[in-house]
Amino acid sequence: MVTFGPAGSPDRFFSLGYKRSLQIPQFLEEIGLDLFEYQCGNGVNVGLDTARKLGDAFREKGKILSIHAPYFISLSSLEEEKRNNSIEYILRTARVASAMGAERVIVHSGSCAKLSRSEALELACQTLRSARKALCREHLEQIRLCPETMGKINQLGTLDEVLTLCGVDESFLPTVDFGHLNARTLGQIRGREDYAKLLNQIRTVLGEERERQIHVHFSKIEYTTGGEKRHLTFSDQEFGPEFEPLAELLVMRDSDAHVICESSGTQDLDALFMKSCYQNCLNGREQFQ
Repeated sequence: MVTFGPAGSPDRFFSLGYKRSLQIPQFLEEIGLDLFEYQCGNGVNVGLDTARKLGDAFREKGKILSIHAPYFISLSSLEEEKRNNSIEYILRTARVASAMGAERVIVHSGSCAKLSRSEALELACQTLRSARKALCREHLEQIRLCPETMGKINQLGTLDEVLTLCGVDESFLPTVDFGHLNARTLGQIRGREDYAKLLNQIRTVLGEERERQIHVHFSKIEYTTGGEKRHLTFSDQEFGPEFEPLAELLVMRDSDAHVICESSGTQDLDALFMKSCYQNCLNGREQFQ
């Protein structure tokens, strides 16, 4: 069964009178969403005691947590110090994730900078390999690192590259950001065949089980010739991608994906729209067989 939720606290969380992160599970229960992605994009600034309390609150409501590691991680940096720092940022995030009861940690891979894409990818693989060993040394084996596809063309993070990163360890899952993929290909995700090609690629490289468990980020994203410019809301009529064809495929493939909405401010409402699309496809699944 596919589950849906927002990345970070949407505008409506505050407009409805909620103030504290410990209230997020109650908010999710009231509006009918299943999961939440805690944001540490600007650094891991939550203490372990608070993380444990948050995890208890989520477990009480039966909601699922994932956590986004800092954006400034650079797995492919030319500077060894920056790569080692990135491993430490991943460890800090994983410690908090463990305290929260979150299993998935989403990680950006960095840019290619002055390297070729293949050289940057090799460095990123080495860094992730070291990060996995560091997690195991701290008895954090249950944490699944989830490298993310990226939206800017000069960033490391095509689907091919992310699948290579996931090949470093069987515990890794891809974070497939379809908005990013659409932006970096300048609008090439146009329908069910395009989505199917991407999902088939994941299945071919990582196998059916990991393809069914993928972590998904979804939003409409404005792009330029360099790729991603900014996240939009589902009300936008100019930029894609559209979720409905993907919902059909998730039903057809009996997916257990976690789908996180990253719309700008309306991530709860747009996650609810995606959940409704998925439920409608479930109810009429015979027509997709």
